[in-house]
This record gives sequence, C-alpha cells and structure tokens, in this order.
Amino acid sequence: QAQLVESGGGLVQAGGSLRLSCAASGRILSINAMGWYRQAPGKQRELVASIFRGGTTNYTDSVKGRFTISSDNAKSTVYLQMNSLKPEDTAVYYCYAHLRETILVFRNYWGQGTQVTVSA
Repeated sequence: QAQLVESGGGLVQAGGSLRLSCAASGRILSINAMGWYRQAPGKQRELVASIFRGGTTNYTDSVKGRFTISSDNAKSTVYLQMNSLKPEDTAVYYCYAHLRETILVFRNYWGQGTQVTVSA
C-alpha cells in the first residue's frame, strides 16, 4: 500500500499564486504518472495536469500558461505551481498517482483533497 499526502491549498485573491504539493510514500517500486484533478461544486471532476515518467507533461486548456506541474523523483513528490489564479479555479484539488508496487502490480491512488479558493 502507498499513501499520498497533499498540502498547499488555501485562499488567495484573483491574480495571486499558490503551490500545491503531493508526496507519495509506502510500497512504491516506481511512479508511472502523477498529477492533479479538481472538482468544483456542482461540477464533474476534471484532470488539470499530469506528469509522466520521463518528464512529459500535459494540461487542460484552461490552465495552460498559468499552471506548471513538476516533480522531484528523489522525494516522490509532485508540485503544481498555480499563477494568475482566477475565481473559476476554485475547487477541491486532488492529487493522483499511478504507481508500480511490484513487478506485476500497478495501482492508482488518490490524495485526500485540498481546497483552493480564489476570491474576485
């Protein structure tokens, strides 16, 4: 079993910045991908950004140019730097990880969620 622990959410004014962190620990042989989803009230959960083994990244269109995902492989940690925040970025942000636990076992994990609130 592995665990994901998130940190870094909070309240910020429009135009401000926040940095989210998510650390994976436990039974991990390797990390295939990590990233962030978000869910706003009354909306479906959407994929915000991902980073894959090897460093490839992708972003949903609404955050391109404003958000940057990065990772520290030595710490099994993924970061989401969020700049130029808008009220529509308000949501609970969930970290996810696609982990290889053994040679044959792959599993998806989710963080507990962290609230990001952007005031107008």
